[in-house]
Amino acid sequence: MDEFQAGEETSFVVDEVSNIIKEAIESAIGGNAYQHSKVNQWTTSVVEQSLSQLTKLGKPFKYIVTCVIMQKNGAGLHTASSCFWDNSSDGTCTVRWENKTMYCIVSAFGLAI
Repeated sequence: MDEFQAGEETSFVVDEVSNIIKEAIESAIGGNAYQHSKVNQWTTSVVEQSLSQLTKLGKPFKYIVTCVIMQKNGAGLHTASSCFWDNSSDGTCTVRWENKTMYCIVSAFGLAI
């Protein structure tokens, strides 16, 4: 049991990171409708809140967080990422959030120090 807990304290836990990102999105965007003039403010807020909460976990990671907000208008969006890292310690989490007027896609990468 102690080994599991020790591993948990220094591992990238996707569910934990996913919850942090979802809370940041809800806090920044919430029930707002898409407004082009607010997108820069929203993306900055989502990224900064996510990073702030991730660092508060006190885990030995460097974090990279990206955020894309796109208006729902029928256009397609395809994204991809690839990483060369240690699968036993590093991790990634992508959250896709949407409401009636927009999509928000946030990716967080955790790189063990």
